[in-house]
Amino acid sequence: MDWHFVFSQALTQAIGPTMVVYALGAIGLNLQFGYTGLLNFGQAAFAAVGAYGLALSVASFGLPFWWGIVIGLGAAVVLALLMGIPTLRLRADYLAIVTIAAAEIVRRLFRATVWSDTTGGSDGLREFSDPFFAMSPFPPDATWTFGFVSMESGRLYVDFGLFDLQYSSRDLWVMTVGWALIAVFLVILGLLVHSPWGRVLKGIREDEEAVRSLGKNVFSYKMQALVIGGLIGAVAGFVFAFSRANVQPDTFSTDFTFYFYVVLILGGAARLFGPVLGAALFWFLYNVLAQGLSQAITSGAISAETLSQTQVGPLVFFLLGLGMVLLLIFRPQGILGNRRELMLDVR
Repeated sequence: MDWHFVFSQALTQAIGPTMVVYALGAIGLNLQFGYTGLLNFGQAAFAAVGAYGLALSVASFGLPFWWGIVIGLGAAVVLALLMGIPTLRLRADYLAIVTIAAAEIVRRLFRATVWSDTTGGSDGLREFSDPFFAMSPFPPDATWTFGFVSMESGRLYVDFGLFDLQYSSRDLWVMTVGWALIAVFLVILGLLVHSPWGRVLKGIREDEEAVRSLGKNVFSYKMQALVIGGLIGAVAGFVFAFSRANVQPDTFSTDFTFYFYVVLILGGAARLFGPVLGAALFWFLYNVLAQGLSQAITSGAISAETLSQTQVGPLVFFLLGLGMVLLLIFRPQGILGNRRELMLDVR
């Protein structure tokens, strides 16, 4: 087996553009679910309206790139208000029902054929990311050599002996912006949750009736958490769109939100670095299993009669799902979390 290839692919994805997207989405979900106790099952909808707000503005209506960013963020705020106003005064499970339905409604709207000339329908939209990549400081055809680091034909190679990381110049620019955004949001979130505002959110999570008895407007605080978390979800949608250079409605399915929850619970809810650790670990394990099983079949360590290449994907998800079940049984708070953080008041 080519363990060098397996670990190279796993570590490349563990800090790559896809991991950055899920880390950002889970950071927003962490504010909503981890710190406030809001059962938001529609984080994919916030990512979708952010991505489509940008793509429609630039590709369909010819607006400047930065206007597309503003419109995408504004769409996320509007979506949060539409979902939150009728539900945040009710029990938490009502919010869960509304958000998961809203996410599916948003996906269906962007997929509808009636205005596919504008949205692209099921094929999605392209040609909106050129202004973003035009700002990249990484020339696609440059060749740079610094010790173990070299860039040849637009690909960056970092050789560590046991493994090497390989990224295109486009991916490297997406990662640079994405990791910068992660750092910014972690700093902002850290300041917020350690402020009096953040302590009110934690109080709402533990017992919102007690917080209400102290004269706090619980509805207002919940709405603020939903909006801010939704804005971070929209930013995750931007990065997701840039990493693929297209937006397609079916990629924003309910599974997208559930992956955010997986990485959040794995890393630890209501922990600042929980989403980042969870996203990195999830994609590392996913790629180690996927590439390891594929290499084992190719090398003959596992016979084709026992396991075929087409069965690798379902088996990997089965193993990851089994691992999550065991984690929830033996350590439901995740790697960095505290068991008390998951004791939510859903009255």
